[in-house]
Amino acid sequence: MARKESRIAPGWWDYTTLDNDILDAAAALAADDLLGLSRDGFRVTFYDTVQEFYAAEALEYIEAWQQATPESPAGLCGPIGPVEQLPIVAQIVNAIGLSLKHAHFWGMDEWVKDGKTVKPDFPLSFKKADMDLCFSRIRPELRMPEENMHFPDIDTKPYVESWDKARCVIMQGGQGEVKHWAFNDPPQRTGQFIDNPPSPAEYRRQGTRLIDLHPLTMIQNARTSGGGRVQDVPHQAMTVGPRETWKAECVSIWHRGLDDNPLGVRLTAYMIAKKIPDTAVPMSLLADHPNVRFNYLRPALGTCELRI
Repeated sequence: MARKESRIAPGWWDYTTLDNDILDAAAALAADDLLGLSRDGFRVTFYDTVQEFYAAEALEYIEAWQQATPESPAGLCGPIGPVEQLPIVAQIVNAIGLSLKHAHFWGMDEWVKDGKTVKPDFPLSFKKADMDLCFSRIRPELRMPEENMHFPDIDTKPYVESWDKARCVIMQGGQGEVKHWAFNDPPQRTGQFIDNPPSPAEYRRQGTRLIDLHPLTMIQNARTSGGGRVQDVPHQAMTVGPRETWKAECVSIWHRGLDDNPLGVRLTAYMIAKKIPDTAVPMSLLADHPNVRFNYLRPALGTCELRI
């Protein structure tokens, strides 16, 4: 039996195609209920201030890079969104004199225009943000070698192979309004997936790839990064895949109250905690990852109450 149609984009799968019972259960969760969702393999943590939140996020970079040795290089896969942690990362590296000689970094994604990944001079370039906000602020003698910095490109082979050159201690990210990590958006409702989305197993077989962005993702990025200029947001991107994600020893998601709404940040925690993976809600597939952290800025949790 075909599932209900999306209330946002009828040609796509997304969270509005879920049973209302799941959506209503998530909407009913109070803050303390979220804390109670922690289980083996899934940990929920609250931070009471913005300062604590971004400091803790930055420290994940430091803790990962401190594990890097000549014999066992190690690193972190990091997002653009949030970005507030990036200058703090550089400040800590400089303050403690942490050499990044054997450390690695994987960028999560990059925009694609006219069949090519955008250059670092593109205003929305993710590589540009990483360099400007973090890596270029690190003292030259401490900086990571260029060959240890990996960003996805149309030719995916170098990026994919880099995941076998070092341990990824942590994959860090935010959550978009379409419930993605990186740009792992829900699939389009076409072909064999007209009546039902692909199975979690099918989705997880995907590696780093070129993807078409869900309309909600384009709207979100226009809102958060372009003053609403949807016409200037690319409709395609390269993104790290589930295959690489499952090579990360830990996946750490940071909910700051800006990228998704009160229902969304509850829904994915509920589905992961209850082990309800569904590819219409890509973040829910982390229900099958052995080590996932959800980190919330508590004052930004909001409410799902209907009101004017």
